[in-house]
Amino acid sequence: MGLLDALQRVSQSPTNPQAPAAPRTFDVADLYRGPLEAAADGTAPGGPPLDEKLRQAYFWIVNTAIISPHYDVEFNDGPPQSFVLGDSRSRLTLPSAQSYSSFVLLPLLTFATRRKCLFVGGPGRGKTASALLMGVIAGYPVREVRRAMLHGHPQMTVADLLGNPLPADLVAAQRIEDIRISWRTWLGMRVKIIDEYNRIPTRTQSALLTVMGDNYAEILNHVYECPDAAWYLTANDEQGGGTYPVIEALRDRIDVIVQALAFNPRFMADLLARIEENVRPEEVVPRQIVFTEAEVDRLQDEIRAVPVPAEVGRRLEFFTSQFEFCEVAAEQFEYKTKDTARLAGAEWHAVTALETGRDRLKDVGCQTRNGLSVRVLTTLFVYAKALAYFRGNRVVELEDLRQVLPFVLHDKLTPDLDAPFFAVAGNEMFRTDRVGWLRRVFDLSCADYDRLDLDRDDPVARMAAEFRRGLSGVTEAETRARLAAVERLIGEWARGRKLYGHLYDDLLVLKYLHQRYTNYLRWLKTQ
Repeated sequence: MGLLDALQRVSQSPTNPQAPAAPRTFDVADLYRGPLEAAADGTAPGGPPLDEKLRQAYFWIVNTAIISPHYDVEFNDGPPQSFVLGDSRSRLTLPSAQSYSSFVLLPLLTFATRRKCLFVGGPGRGKTASALLMGVIAGYPVREVRRAMLHGHPQMTVADLLGNPLPADLVAAQRIEDIRISWRTWLGMRVKIIDEYNRIPTRTQSALLTVMGDNYAEILNHVYECPDAAWYLTANDEQGGGTYPVIEALRDRIDVIVQALAFNPRFMADLLARIEENVRPEEVVPRQIVFTEAEVDRLQDEIRAVPVPAEVGRRLEFFTSQFEFCEVAAEQFEYKTKDTARLAGAEWHAVTALETGRDRLKDVGCQTRNGLSVRVLTTLFVYAKALAYFRGNRVVELEDLRQVLPFVLHDKLTPDLDAPFFAVAGNEMFRTDRVGWLRRVFDLSCADYDRLDLDRDDPVARMAAEFRRGLSGVTEAETRARLAAVERLIGEWARGRKLYGHLYDDLLVLKYLHQRYTNYLRWLKTQ
């Protein structure tokens, strides 16, 4: 079999063998379903389910198109084998379940969810090639993807980015509304690629932010509505440093960051074969793994439908609550946050020097300079659902969340490298290993959650659940009892207990419940 034949081969075997699904109950509507309906929802008659097609695309890319033997997203069915090597006691783990390469998996999940992915790494490591493949599996010809790709450069103007008014209209138009705009082709594509985005001037970045954040472009009061799209950006370093600094709001719109790891020279023969046969993987993508627009729409719907169990969501709640709290930032309880200190322009080392009560080594919240935004949490849920869907799971597992978390929070959770944690022997490497550090922080948070036994003993969760059942029919006596229970719990926590991030958020919930019951009690008295 020649290289070209091998590149165009897609395995027909199940990519992720699982127990057969339970048989469906008979529905009389099935008698009227046929190939026309299948074509209407974007599924080829007799084709694989979309999650299987997504896995076929992944395995074709990782085994054939992209030379990436790095399986850094690890899953296990049982205890994995591990080996300790070298003077620094480096651990090599052999996963016992199907595991994946983040460099291929995360961009593919970005394609399926139409989010935004940043590739970082040195020149020539395959960042642009991977982005091109995403455009091709979206159904675009290679030439069209290449021509539509934006290349950041220091002289890029807003017109270079978005388009130009037609010169004849500029001369003849009596009103600004009469001027037609020649919009750039990339604005209408479902896969958008920006190479070296950190070389774009600041003013042009602001126009790009509008397209990325709000899905429209504007020139001379003319608006171009862009379709939902998967975005791929590249940069040579993860800090966004380039010809121009990347504005904070633009960096915040990026959902995941993926590092292009070094080429392994043991795969040099594969590289040589491509040179000798003059074959480019993006030009020979099999038709079986190309998605229609309707299929991607349906992918999003199916991914959103994957449920997140309450116990998984609760652990993410606990993890998130660790980071925003800053006891010395304000006197008013609600403003005791790291964001308050940031907005005031306070020197971070001066703020941390005032911290005296907590154990700064054990408290994972002391390892960061900031907390997490609502946008970041939304992204975490989307990618956790996408990974569970990709793996063929019916629900999101804790390990799905653990594996995507470092790539979502890569540029969102800023480490405080002066924190005691980074000075502990064996933790020095986490100063540079952002993915490993974020996984360790999540593991430490889960261990603390287990130590507190919050799955079984969570009084705030019980009170919140009781409140969510509604106030209809709740008597005055019951309302006073609930108020007393809130005050009693706060009193218990106030006796000799140090204040940590998760307690801070729980106390704010208790204050919220107290206020709602107080207002309801006042309303009862007027009846």
